[in-house]
Amino acid sequence: MAVRRGTAQRRGTLMVALAVLTLALSGCGFGADEPADEPDRAPAEEAATRSRERVQAYLDAMVAKDLAAGRSQFCATAHPAFDAAATGPNGDFADHFTVPEATVTDVRPGPRGQEVSASVTVSVDERAATRGLLFTVTRNGADWCIAEEAPGGNSPAPTASPLTAG
Repeated sequence: MAVRRGTAQRRGTLMVALAVLTLALSGCGFGADEPADEPDRAPAEEAATRSRERVQAYLDAMVAKDLAAGRSQFCATAHPAFDAAATGPNGDFADHFTVPEATVTDVRPGPRGQEVSASVTVSVDERAATRGLLFTVTRNGADWCIAEEAPGGNSPAPTASPLTAG
């Protein structure tokens, strides 16, 4: 009887161990139902954070009128367009105006990368105007860069109020 009880306990322990191992492996992406990870794809939170950082660095460069720092935030493929427009009459680094304030207002995924909206205040003489800019930020290998800048932007995402939540 002692032999049977020991064998039954070992079998029970073995079955539990196999069940735990099977669940652990399937939870780690080894199961057939799990899609393969894309090695170049970043988690959404990292994408939003890195995109916000890139655009804020660019906005800070606009405020400081630091052309080189602004250019360094753009992808290499966008450098020719940046060089052609940055110091022109309507460029972000034109001499005839200042940028006293610029801030990121919204970050969200878009069809070609992260879409980062910004609000930029531009001053000429005694007049000031606030305009929206929309940046597209993409991942280039291990780094993030601004691929495109355009007028406009997305409205900030609505937040749930205590009256509408729940």
